[in-house]
Amino acid sequence: MRSRFKFSLSDMLKQHRRWEKTIAKAVKVTRKALAPSAKPSPAAPAAKARTSAKPAAGLQEVKAFGSNPGRLRMLRYVPADLPKKSPLVVVLHGCQQTAQAYDLGSGWSTLARERGFAVVYAEQKRSNNGNLCFNWFRPSNVTRDRGEVMSVRQMVAKMASTHGIDRKRVFVTGLSAGGAMAAAMLATYPDVFRGGGVIAGLAYGAARDVHRALSAMKSAPERPGQEWGDLVRAASPVTGDFPTVSIWHGTRDHTVSLSNADALLQQWLDVHGLKIDAYAQNDVDGHVHRVWKDKDGRTAVELYLIDGMGHGTPLKPRPASRAKADTPGPYMLDAGISSSMHLATAWGLKKPPLL
Repeated sequence: MRSRFKFSLSDMLKQHRRWEKTIAKAVKVTRKALAPSAKPSPAAPAAKARTSAKPAAGLQEVKAFGSNPGRLRMLRYVPADLPKKSPLVVVLHGCQQTAQAYDLGSGWSTLARERGFAVVYAEQKRSNNGNLCFNWFRPSNVTRDRGEVMSVRQMVAKMASTHGIDRKRVFVTGLSAGGAMAAAMLATYPDVFRGGGVIAGLAYGAARDVHRALSAMKSAPERPGQEWGDLVRAASPVTGDFPTVSIWHGTRDHTVSLSNADALLQQWLDVHGLKIDAYAQNDVDGHVHRVWKDKDGRTAVELYLIDGMGHGTPLKPRPASRAKADTPGPYMLDAGISSSMHLATAWGLKKPPLL
């Protein structure tokens, strides 16, 4: 199965050379981000460099939201006059990033204001992880009702009780270490999240300690699809109605290997009972998009292969005259496609009709 995935990727690369201009731009930003003077990978479990970013307006910290066993910070963005029963998006940053920095780059607050939903950011503390990574590789933090996943679950409950968000329309996304933690949220709380977006992340259960985390980042563990799926099925008491999963990965990601997108794909296709070759394919903004649908014709799993992009969140900056969203920076890469916008649209978070 792994070799067939790689073969199809090779075919895809040959078919999309006409996008060299977009690719070159993305690679240029990526090389700058990964230069020796740049900040460490947003997935690496340990590093010493620090980051600073101009705070994005609008995020507010919530001090009390439960027992918080993972000792995380909670920041929220709630548009003015948000109606009850509005959707919620949970966003998880990468290592050496902050909620403010990731919001500035990804534009989730801007989308929330434009489309009418709430956003909550979980933010790691340096006292938990010196590199500001979510501890996706520690079982104590990715087991249902324990550690960091429980803290994020409590943030969702706080938003529901305070702002009356629609519990049936809660979504989660994250980059790299945050992407791996997003996968953990989907696995441990499939009854809480309707869908998720994993960007340059790793499959649930890919590692159980720092050493194996670093190894998995270089090359995902070799496991059959059913074994990957069993890890998700064992993570919660839920037996059906699993969330949809959107997988995003750059084809030139040398920090979190593309093999991890393959592992994620195998994991969630097995959970949904879908075959790897039963997909439809199209181009979206010049990149390969594959879709697997369930028996009712609804998208269950999708894969975006961002041709030529390195390690980061793919962006499509708006014109300077428009509201700030998709702002390039370290690991926030102009690839000519906006992962935030496409995720929001796939989740039904659309602009309200004009009155």
